[in-house]
Amino acid sequence: MLTIGFVLPAGFQTMGLAAVSAFELANVKAKDALYAVRLLSEQGGAIPNSVGICIETRSFARQSLDTLIVCGLLEPTPSNPGLIRQIRKASESARRTASVCTGAFLLGEAGLLDGRRVTTHWAFARRLQTEFPKARVEEDRIFIADGPIWTSAGMSAGIDLALGLIEKDFGTELARNVARSLVVYHRRGGGQSQHSTLLELDAKTDRIQGALAYARSHLRAPLTVEELAGVAHLSPRQFSRAFRAETGQSPAKAVEHIRLEAARLMIEQSRKTIEAVAVDAGFSDPERMRRAFLRAFGQPPQAMRRNARRGVGIGRVVGMG
Repeated sequence: MLTIGFVLPAGFQTMGLAAVSAFELANVKAKDALYAVRLLSEQGGAIPNSVGICIETRSFARQSLDTLIVCGLLEPTPSNPGLIRQIRKASESARRTASVCTGAFLLGEAGLLDGRRVTTHWAFARRLQTEFPKARVEEDRIFIADGPIWTSAGMSAGIDLALGLIEKDFGTELARNVARSLVVYHRRGGGQSQHSTLLELDAKTDRIQGALAYARSHLRAPLTVEELAGVAHLSPRQFSRAFRAETGQSPAKAVEHIRLEAARLMIEQSRKTIEAVAVDAGFSDPERMRRAFLRAFGQPPQAMRRNARRGVGIGRVVGMG
């Protein structure tokens, strides 16, 4: 049995504990006690989370851990020196040490990020780099595993990290089964962007939101202005004007970004050929998709697939904020 210790600083962000469910379900799906979970703090006892609800914890003392996972705060603040000393000491004997969201700042205070590729919530990535200049912060990653140090982006990315740990320990099939039970995509690769095209577009009205949702689920369709305007029950002229007012982009540019995001995920996370990805994402041919990738990501689809397999990160779509 592998013991997973979740470190809870006072005021920890509640979502950090969502990853506990992944380890719980791994036991259920395997019908075996693969993992034991411990909630830890410096001295044990009741620790308040970010909404003031107290969670009972154990102290670090005499805990033998396979994996240490440090939860973060809504806003990173310097931690208790005693807690940092305990994290540093526990990491020396643990097989691996991980962080969820801004928990990376605690790992940084413990000196565990020096020389490592790491990530955190995009809103705090540059601050993490400034405070811990010896780390190599990649701000647009879901999670990164660099040797024994695993770090994840904000909030729900802790679930992706947990699925990655489970896959590393017991294989892809178990991790996939756990993901199904959690009703999450199996699994967002570490190299996947923290940003979503549909979220970035941020349409305000139901008509424009509906047109965007239609585009995302009908990638093989032409997705012309006339087609999308029909979905929104507007004339093409009214639709184009409303779309640009709400999203800051033309419908054609937004559709290209949606196609790029879908193609990127297929390239990183499936074994489809480049030609098949181009068809499924709605590009007229692989060469057109290649040119779009070069404009947006600075590299062709084939290079992106190689990088994803090696765990190398890439930037976000150009022009999406």
